Amino acid sequence: MRVLWVLLGLLFSATAFAQSPPPTVGGKPLVQVKPKGGAAKQRPESPAMRLKACLEIEDESKERLDCYDATLPPKPTASKRKLPPAKAVTDCRAVKEQDERLACFNGFVTKLPKT
Repeated sequence: MRVLWVLLGLLFSATAFAQSPPPTVGGKPLVQVKPKGGAAKQRPESPAMRLKACLEIEDESKERLDCYDATLPPKPTASKRKLPPAKAVTDCRAVKEQDERLACFNGFVTKLPKT
């Protein structure tokens, strides 16, 4: 008889738990967002990948510099003093002279590891 009462207690507690409202956060129910069926996962390209893509354009050309500038827009400096050597690819944005800026970008992008 005790086994019957234990089984009934478990049965009723399980049904009560199953009928409880869904979990909420701030009074709003939690929702899982699922990706669309046929769409493949697309990750946005990193700036490094976009800069590496610029290497496919002819070297020493205006088009390659335009590609670099589209990824990292130039940031002209107001002062006329000499800039320190670039320590990161983003430092190349401050170089005013186009040939120097192109050489600066090429120097960093060719050293990027292959993916």
